Amino acid sequence: MSETLDIILIDDHAVVREGLRAVLEDEDGLRVVADFANARDAIAAVAALRPGVAVLDLKMPGGDPVQAIRALRSAWPALEILVFTSFAEDSLVRDVLAAGATGYLLKDALSSDLVAAVRQVASGLPWLDTTVQRQLVARLRGPADAAIALTAREHSVLQLIAQGLSNKAIARQLSLTEGTVKGYVSQILQKIGIADRTQAAMYAVRKGLVQP
Repeated sequence: MSETLDIILIDDHAVVREGLRAVLEDEDGLRVVADFANARDAIAAVAALRPGVAVLDLKMPGGDPVQAIRALRSAWPALEILVFTSFAEDSLVRDVLAAGATGYLLKDALSSDLVAAVRQVASGLPWLDTTVQRQLVARLRGPADAAIALTAREHSVLQLIAQGLSNKAIARQLSLTEGTVKGYVSQILQKIGIADRTQAAMYAVRKGLVQP
């Protein structure tokens, strides 16, 4: 019988932790031994729990994700960390990987990708979300190709930007919070190398990415 992989979950949203637990514990050989609403509590407990993998959200109140990753690895050096987030900024990806994260997965990933990513990072091998991979390639190719890195949700937000909708109106139409929409807009601007939403709308129409 194969050895069980112990996992901890760190996310400030209970519904996300519950969903992650349900997906992971449905798989043979995976066991969630604890979940935490903040990195501070996880850091305090990780040495006693001795997990193989931590699935870590980045955008949590009152915490620096880079410092959290370093502290987790310092408390339990055998730990592999899979970042699980909605944000794919180049600088953030670079910083968390440099801090010691082994994998980076976006929250719009399939459940099968989550399971595969957890298993892969547990073996010490890196995992990069396909969107992040495309984004890195697009950066190397130049701004003209950067839009291929947009997620399906970002394409939806960009479509509505091109139609002239405000963040509040976009949030209402997509059933998101206004803060979440602001995050998507920032990601879009960074990915396509544009300074503001008006230029982003013009860029999208010019490149044929969306219809005005």
